[in-house]
Amino acid sequence: MGKQQKVAMEIAVQEFNSFTCSNLELNIQNSKGISATTIASALNLTQNEQVLALIGTITHNEATIASELNDTIKNIPILSLTSPTINIEMLSPQLPHFIQFGNDIKIHMQCISAIVGEFRWRKVTTIYELSNTFSSDPGMLLDLSYSLRLVGSEIDNHLALPSLSSLSDPKSTIENGLKKLKRKSNRVFLIVKSSLEMANIIFEKAKQMDLMEKDSVWVIPDGVASLLDSVNSTSIVNMQGVIGFKTHFIETSEKFRRFKFKFRRRFALEFAEEDNINPSFFALQSYDATWVVAHATRKLQWNFSLEQSSRTNLSNNRKIQQSPIFSIINVIGKSYRELGLWSLELGLTKNLVTQQETEIMKTHGSSTKVLSTIYWPGGLQFVPKGWTYSTKEKTLQIAVPANGVFHQFVNVTYNQKTNNTSITGFSIDVFKAAINTLPYDLKYTFVPFNGSYDEMVEKVYNKTLDAAVGDTSIMAYRYHLVDFSQPYLESGLNMVVPEQSTKSKEAWMFLDAFTKEMWLMMAALHIFVGLVIWLIERQVNTELKGLGSMLWFLVTVIFYAHREPIRSPLARTVMAPWLFVILIVTSTFTASLTSMMTFSQLVPSVLDIQTLQQKNSPVGCNGNSFIVKYLTEVLKFKPENIRKIYSVSDYPEAFQNKYIEAAFLSTPHTKVFLAKYSCRGLIKAGNTFKLGGIGISKGFQSSCRHI
Repeated sequence: MGKQQKVAMEIAVQEFNSFTCSNLELNIQNSKGISATTIASALNLTQNEQVLALIGTITHNEATIASELNDTIKNIPILSLTSPTINIEMLSPQLPHFIQFGNDIKIHMQCISAIVGEFRWRKVTTIYELSNTFSSDPGMLLDLSYSLRLVGSEIDNHLALPSLSSLSDPKSTIENGLKKLKRKSNRVFLIVKSSLEMANIIFEKAKQMDLMEKDSVWVIPDGVASLLDSVNSTSIVNMQGVIGFKTHFIETSEKFRRFKFKFRRRFALEFAEEDNINPSFFALQSYDATWVVAHATRKLQWNFSLEQSSRTNLSNNRKIQQSPIFSIINVIGKSYRELGLWSLELGLTKNLVTQQETEIMKTHGSSTKVLSTIYWPGGLQFVPKGWTYSTKEKTLQIAVPANGVFHQFVNVTYNQKTNNTSITGFSIDVFKAAINTLPYDLKYTFVPFNGSYDEMVEKVYNKTLDAAVGDTSIMAYRYHLVDFSQPYLESGLNMVVPEQSTKSKEAWMFLDAFTKEMWLMMAALHIFVGLVIWLIERQVNTELKGLGSMLWFLVTVIFYAHREPIRSPLARTVMAPWLFVILIVTSTFTASLTSMMTFSQLVPSVLDIQTLQQKNSPVGCNGNSFIVKYLTEVLKFKPENIRKIYSVSDYPEAFQNKYIEAAFLSTPHTKVFLAKYSCRGLIKAGNTFKLGGIGISKGFQSSCRHI
C-alpha cells in the first residue's frame, strides 16, 4: 500500500508542476506503520521544512499528539488517508484543518453486517489487528455489534491480535490465537481490521489448521480486499473461497486510463520486485488527495477547509465524504471475481441502479439475492452453516421431569439390558424441532430430574442445570426465577368428576311433560268448551241433555271416541278448532313423554368447588405439579383432603374406590385423560368421566399458561 501511495503522489505532484509551472515539492518519510515513527515524522517535517500540508496514513489520535508537542501543526492542513476512519463527530476541535479522506468505519461495519445478514448466520467470530496503542478504535466492535443485531446476528467470539510490527514471532502468536477459536463451534470468521501482511499469515495458518475447510466462512475487509491484486499466488491459494468487499471505483474514464498508464510504467521501474503493477484504490485515493492539496494551495492561498476542498474536482471516481460503493468479491482460482455491489442507499445489488429503479424494486418487493453463486472454502456448493461440532464446547444440561404423570408429554424409560435411558414425548419433540431450526450447533444432554416441577425450576434458577424441557406450567412465582419460552399448548385448570344419571322411575313422570300452568290452562279450556257445546246441544240433542252425558263427552272427545252426534251448526263451529288444538297437544305430549322415558339425563356428580369444600371431599392432583400449592393457597382446600397421584392410570381406580371425588388437571392433561379413559369404555356408564365446571379468577388464568 505504501509503495502505491508513494508512486501515486509523485505522479500527482509531477502533473501539477508541469501544468501550472509551479515548484511543489513532495517530501516523503516512511513511518513503517508505527505510531511513534509517524508522530516523529510529522514533528520533524514541520520543524525542518516549510510544510504546506501533511498527507498520509496519519490517524486523528496521532495528529492530536503531534499537535500537542508542536502548536504549528494545528494550523497545517492534514489529509488523512487511513481507512476506515472514526466518526467525524469525534474529531478534536484542536485540529480544525484535519480532513479524513477515508470512509467512515460505521459504513464498513454495515457492509460486513449486510453480508452476514444475506446468509442469515446468527453468530460470528471477529478477528482484528490492534495496529498500535494510539490508533485503535474502541467503538469499532460496538458499531459492528449494533449492525449485526439489526440483521439478527451477534458476536460469539473475538480474537484481538497485536500489530504485526510489535510481534517477535507473529506466526506463533497467530497460530495460538486460531487454536483458541478452533476449540469453539462457530466458523464464521470476520476479519474486521487487518494489514495485508497480517491477513496473509492468518490464512496461511488457518489453512494449516483446517479452518479453511467446509462449513467455514471467512470475510475480509476493504483494507485487505483492495490489495488482493498485489498478493502473490501462494497467498491467494490460502484464501480460496474467501468473500470480502473493496471500494468500487470506475475504471473506464479517460482520466483514470491516463493515470493508470503513468502509474504502471513508473511503478514497474521503481519496484521491479512486485508482480502486480496495476493501481489499487489506495493509489487512486492518494493521487486524488495530492491533487486536492495542490489545487487548494494555489487557488485558496494555502488556507482551505473541508467544505472548500470537497468542491475540488478529483479523478471522476469519488469525492471527499461521498458515501462509498463497495464491490463484493469472492476469491477463486488465481484471482477473485465480483459478485455484486453494496451501498448505504441501495444495499446489496447486482449492478448500479438509478434512484427510480430502486423505488420500483422496493415497490414490487424484489429480492436481489446477488450473492447466491459463491465458491466457498473447501469447495462447498451451498451456503455453509457457519458452525461445526466442537468437543471443547460446553454441553448444556437440560432437565426433564422423570416423575411426570402424563407420559405423553415426557416419558423417561431405562433399559437395564442396554444400560440406556430413553426420553421421548410431545414436549421433547417440540424442543428437538426448535433445535433443528437453529443455524448453529447447540450441544445438550437430557438429565432426568426426579424431584417436583418447582424443584426443577429452582435448579435452573441457581444454575445447577442450564434449562428444563417438559410440561411445565408458567406460574407467576416461577416467572420471577427463570425465563420461559412462548406457550405452545392451551392453558387452564380443569376439574374432572364422575357422571351420574338422573333418570326417574316415578309413576307421575308423565306430569313433567308440561308445566303446572300448562296443565291447568288446558283443563280449564277443555271444560269451558265442553260446557258451551252442552248448553247449545241439550235443547236439540236428546243424548246430551244430562250432566253426566256432558262429562262423558269431555273424556271421549280427547281420544276422538265420542259417539254422541253434534246436530247444531253452532256447536260444530265451536268444536272444530278445539279438535285441532287437541290434536297438537296430544302429539306434543306424546313426543315429550317418549323423550323423557328413552334418554337418561347425565350431570356431574359435583357441580362446583364449594360443594367439595363443604363436604370435605377428597380431591386428587399431580403430586409434583403446581396444582398442590394452588389448591391449598388459592382455593383453600385442606391439605389432608388433597390426594397426590403420581400415575395417570391411578385416577380411574381412585374414582371407583371413592378415594377421590374430583381431580384437578391442567388443560393439556385433561384432554389426554379424557381421550384415554372416556373413549375406551374402561369406566362403565354411570361412572364415565365428564369435565366439570370450576371457578377460576382472572388473575389465575392470566398467570397459568401452559408451556
